[in-house]
Amino acid sequence: MSFIRDIQMQFGQATALYRLMAINIAVFLILMLIRTIMYLAGGDDFLVNEIVGWLSLPASPGAVLYQPWGIVTYMFLHQDIMHILFNMLILFWTGRLFTEYLGNDKLWGTYVLGGISGAILYVLAFNLFPAFETARSTAYLLGASAGVIAILVAIATLLPDYTVHLLIFGAVRLKYLAIVSILLYFISIPLGNAGGHIAHLGGALFGFLMVKQLRAGRDLTAWLTGLGSRRRKVPMKVVSRGGRALSTDESIREQAIATQEMVDQILDKINKSGFDSLSKQEKEILYKASGKK
Repeated sequence: MSFIRDIQMQFGQATALYRLMAINIAVFLILMLIRTIMYLAGGDDFLVNEIVGWLSLPASPGAVLYQPWGIVTYMFLHQDIMHILFNMLILFWTGRLFTEYLGNDKLWGTYVLGGISGAILYVLAFNLFPAFETARSTAYLLGASAGVIAILVAIATLLPDYTVHLLIFGAVRLKYLAIVSILLYFISIPLGNAGGHIAHLGGALFGFLMVKQLRAGRDLTAWLTGLGSRRRKVPMKVVSRGGRALSTDESIREQAIATQEMVDQILDKINKSGFDSLSKQEKEILYKASGKK
């Protein structure tokens, strides 16, 4: 029992990035453990296939109605070790950068809503395009890719000129990495795993829109990140500022507006001149405004 309590404590104290990775890895390990036990017992993969079928997202709208939870559970489900390894490596790399500038809550919200956007586009595509007519009744979707790509495209939209160093290609700006990834997903639809590539595009679309809306003052992830967290009501006090009495709420609101204006100016500077052009003070303001927890 102490082992379980230790895991619960570690999970409770972990960042959103490590929680997402932990859930994905735990589900994968449980499936592989069941598969190994069934193999040693002389059985087949029937039980694993049943679990995967129950947690994945079917393409048929009728089947989705019978298991609507699949819209969420599919994005934490993997069957292949290379599939989960690739997704977790990208999630770890992009998630750390995302969290540094946008915070833990938005990372969780972007992953989940990016995954849901990928799921919606997947179901729509398989029921609208004639190319998928024969596969519609048996196709299903699984994997973290849509949520992961949403995070990648979001941070590339926020910091388009941020330079990363890839093993083979060397220094690459995030915007080019995101654009090339999206193009590859699109042209790869006829080559296999069409449903997965379509879901990637749905996730990418959400990541792009999320940052664009965030700059316009609207947080698309707020309704999701607000679930399970109760805001403490701030007591009303009166403070003097410029000869006018301001309530605590008004003072906080004015400070928030001023901070957002500074952040917007810094982000515009990053878009024009790159992250390296920021002063130490500007980097500190952006870091504090990220809401990192």
